[in-house]
Amino acid sequence: MRRRIGAYGGAGLLLASLAGCGLHSGSPLVADVGPGSIGKGRPLDGVDLTVTSKEFTEQLVLGEIMGIALKAAGADVLDRTGIQGSIGAREAVKSGDADGMYEYTGTGWITYLGHTEPVTGAEAQWKALRDADVANGIDWLPPAELNNTYALALNQANEKKYGTKTLSDVAALSKSDPSAVTLCVNQEFSSRDDGLPGMEKAYGMKIPPSQVQTMDSGIVYTQVSEGKACTFGLVFTTDGRIKAMDLVVLADDKHFFPSYNAAPMMNAETMKEHPEIADILNPITKKLTNPVAQELNAKVDVDGQDPHDVAMDWLVSEGFVTKE
Repeated sequence: MRRRIGAYGGAGLLLASLAGCGLHSGSPLVADVGPGSIGKGRPLDGVDLTVTSKEFTEQLVLGEIMGIALKAAGADVLDRTGIQGSIGAREAVKSGDADGMYEYTGTGWITYLGHTEPVTGAEAQWKALRDADVANGIDWLPPAELNNTYALALNQANEKKYGTKTLSDVAALSKSDPSAVTLCVNQEFSSRDDGLPGMEKAYGMKIPPSQVQTMDSGIVYTQVSEGKACTFGLVFTTDGRIKAMDLVVLADDKHFFPSYNAAPMMNAETMKEHPEIADILNPITKKLTNPVAQELNAKVDVDGQDPHDVAMDWLVSEGFVTKE
């Protein structure tokens, strides 16, 4: 008997308190889809698969991308995307209640494995995580370039005015023109070691508390776009509002912020039974970049499209799958 490969379902389905218990909800992934450049010969024909994700936009889209790809390869996919929080999704994959999801390498290393210091470099971070997590029954497939980490951004007018392109430029500006460096950040970033305090230390900048405003993350984007209350603001590098609001993201030239590259986090037993999954997902993962993520996220958050439709349209446009 084939075992069920996991995925948790429907954009908007929120499943809480999953650690230590099985998954009880989900729905078949409905998609008339066939092989394109991936899934030829339908190597997963007759295999039951389940895909999962956390509940925010990017995770929902990535979960649908995984599910549609597996279905194109012949699998019967149960969609259980939309789990609330990281721990429940992780435990589902770890226990075998679910078989795979796109997760972030920084989350794996810091949140799940409990390390306090990230590994420098995206590839090195992934390798360290992959090697350590195998003991937990987790198989991490190669990561995407997509890196959903912290960054500072500003609007086009302020970028032209101050000429800042990197965080080192912001540090230099904080010394040459201290009043120019005003920040809008969320409460968490203002106090995290891998947030504002650590960034100031790493880059040798000192921003007076009076020039730092804390607010809801969504409001930060609006304030930075307007460029009046603050010159610089905290953004997440794959957020669709960056492109929609035409913001300029500053380079983390000292590589201070941890790498949060998206990678398939798979149940190791599933991969042992169906190693062909790697050949299906790896080409797709290679195509996932920050600009791609920004575009896909914006289609949901700005244009109001459904994550499943966004995922399907992208996979078809890239030639990975075909509609039947």
